[in-house]
Amino acid sequence: MILTCGLDEAGRGPLAGPVSAGAVILPEDFPFEILNDSKKMTEKKREAAEKLIKEKACWAVSFVDEKKIDEINILQASMLAMKNAYDEMLKKLPLWLKKNGFNLSEKIEITAIADGTKCPEVLCSVRCEPKADGKYSEVMAASILAKVARDRLMLEYDKKYPEYGYAKHKGYPTKAHREVCRKIGPSPIQRLSFKF
Repeated sequence: MILTCGLDEAGRGPLAGPVSAGAVILPEDFPFEILNDSKKMTEKKREAAEKLIKEKACWAVSFVDEKKIDEINILQASMLAMKNAYDEMLKKLPLWLKKNGFNLSEKIEITAIADGTKCPEVLCSVRCEPKADGKYSEVMAASILAKVARDRLMLEYDKKYPEYGYAKHKGYPTKAHREVCRKIGPSPIQRLSFKF
């Protein structure tokens, strides 16, 4: 039996905070019609989809923080976040298979699809494709989990560093975000290798 795992990240473009990634295997009876590219969904729809994905799928989310991003660059950090999410998801797989009535004596193979032009180093056959988060349900689901998890974390950071406005822009390079960085300096979660 071949299972498909979707891999995607959120937060490559921001000037602050981590990059996050999701890894998701969906069951056959998942309500696929609720999925889309996370960027094209409202916050409410993303959160409703996240709840169902976490209930029904085999999934994991991983973060790579701003210090590691500065150390190894954002592309490598994105690949690392996807690899870590995949590894975490694999740990949950035996229990998920059992819970979903899979025949555990049958050989199970995983194939992964990653959004983008570079493949993370995961322990299965993997291919990458630009805009995969708009084409494949598993990648859409990974994209949703990564975005919701990162947005939630940035709201927490907003409480710690309210002057930076993270609740509004989630660390993305808006005019207001750049201006506050120039005015009062970088916050403790700023990516210092990025231009303000």
